[in-house]
Amino acid sequence: MNSASGKVKAKLLVIACGALAREIVWLQKLNQWNQIDLQCLDAELHNRPKLIPQKLRDKIKQNRDQYQSIFVAYADCGTGGEIDRLLAEENIERLPGAHCYSFYATEEHFSELAEQELGTFYLTDFLVEHFDRIMIKGLKLDRHPELRDQYFANYTRVVYLS
Repeated sequence: MNSASGKVKAKLLVIACGALAREIVWLQKLNQWNQIDLQCLDAELHNRPKLIPQKLRDKIKQNRDQYQSIFVAYADCGTGGEIDRLLAEENIERLPGAHCYSFYATEEHFSELAEQELGTFYLTDFLVEHFDRIMIKGLKLDRHPELRDQYFANYTRVVYLS
């Protein structure tokens, strides 16, 4: 298929959360998915989920003409259904689920974990490696350490998903 410029369009663009980049690249290599291009948004957007839909819209608009198909590797991510509304308008699919954590644990197992203990803080390899940037600086705990107890007071356990 040709774009307006006459160039052949690449087959598939995956727009993903940066927190999933390592796993997606690993799957690309493992399965030799050479027809897939990956572009990621900053994982720090999870600290301000209302910004995610517009960032996705911008990325889709920037790339729509260069690809035959676009897929979004995001869950709802706290947007209250806004990602789904955007993707319905654009006729684009996304990964299932309310949280990316279910990608690591499966939807069924994640639901079980959540039901066992509502006050669970979930960690992934990405979050452990980038905890300072995403959590400490991203939530401004480096400047306002007094907020720590407010942010984390309701967590009663940690589950590491890898």
